[in-house]
Amino acid sequence: MRLHVLAAQQGATGSYSRWAELDSCPGQQWRADPRSHDAPTRGSRYSVGRPAGHGGQHVVTNEQIRVLVVEDDADTAQYVRTVLERRGGMDVTVVHEPMSALAEVAAHQFDVVLTDIQMPGMSGLELLVELRSRAAGTPVAVMTAFASVDYAVEALRRDADEFLVKPVAAATLLERISALAVEGRAKRAAMGSSEVVLAVGAHPDDVEIGVGATLASHRAAGDSVVILTLSGGAIGGDVQSRRHEALASAGVIGARLYLHDFEDTRLDPAGGLITTIEELIAEIEPTVVYTHSEHDRHQDHRAVRQAVDVAARRVPSLACFQSPSSTIDFRPTRFVPVDGFLEAKLQMLAAFESQSHRDYMDPDLVRATARYWSRFGGGEYAEPLEMVRAATMLSSKARAIGVAAAPAAEKVDGHGGHA
Repeated sequence: MRLHVLAAQQGATGSYSRWAELDSCPGQQWRADPRSHDAPTRGSRYSVGRPAGHGGQHVVTNEQIRVLVVEDDADTAQYVRTVLERRGGMDVTVVHEPMSALAEVAAHQFDVVLTDIQMPGMSGLELLVELRSRAAGTPVAVMTAFASVDYAVEALRRDADEFLVKPVAAATLLERISALAVEGRAKRAAMGSSEVVLAVGAHPDDVEIGVGATLASHRAAGDSVVILTLSGGAIGGDVQSRRHEALASAGVIGARLYLHDFEDTRLDPAGGLITTIEELIAEIEPTVVYTHSEHDRHQDHRAVRQAVDVAARRVPSLACFQSPSSTIDFRPTRFVPVDGFLEAKLQMLAAFESQSHRDYMDPDLVRATARYWSRFGGGEYAEPLEMVRAATMLSSKARAIGVAAAPAAEKVDGHGGHA
């Protein structure tokens, strides 16, 4: 018998507040020249030319364009904001260093990112590479005060959509950003604007421990999130209590929850798991699936991974998360920045009150683990994934970790492992 629970939409996208602008960093490259502020034609609609090499014109509609500006010079940032907001009617977010930019694109959708090249900590060209991994499909324009051929060639090599040399006239800035926004929206519309995410776990709290913050970031981006838990976790506590906890946890981010009652510690891919997962996949048609790694001591976790391999064979993206029973053979190749979403994960885990005595549920350990994995990616916190296959929305730049060989996975009884 399957218990189907629809989680309340109490923690959806509106609950995530925007990051505040940071204080400007020292240093300057260029001061805004008011004489270069050429105003475009006024009105709620206007036509702009496409970039060189393209024919025809774009028309920007009344829908507000969202732009992320990454610029460490306060005067330049203010000039760009003023032109785009007052003369272009755009919604502009300004940050002064690249790590804040990565946090912004993880939490919000932008039509265009405009970044300086020379910045402290990470250059705009390095940021461009990260943006291609983390905000696939979002146009990126780079700008610099130095009209260097080397800069231009490197920007094109790293797939920049536009290269601008400061000072940039207001009309040119509006034209380029508007054109990029329209092209980016057209591409996203062709690909589909949101993902359908399915996270499959053996027991209540498995998914939340592994990718809770990642799921929160999906919801903040407007993606649909479904959690499939295949057993009630009877070995680890009262089934009814754990079901209520799982529902409350899913409600934190507004995810849908599907609960099944397969026997805890005896999950078998051939015993109905594959069919159950296939039926849900046919129903919701996910584009991304997260599940257990095969590098895990718990037999239920390995069984679920084997079942998902078969059931999700046609899903474009498949990734495996870490659990408390993962072995040292767990080798992540993708590190999802979760700055701004770790607190949501902690709220999800706090819902599992019956499991609060377990060490791996301790908030300090959860934070420390996410902090550790961030050393291989960007931001302050990250969740690790073993990528099985990835569509364009996931990173194409894998970072493999070399670790010592692990002993063979061992069978875990009902009291010795995570359930």
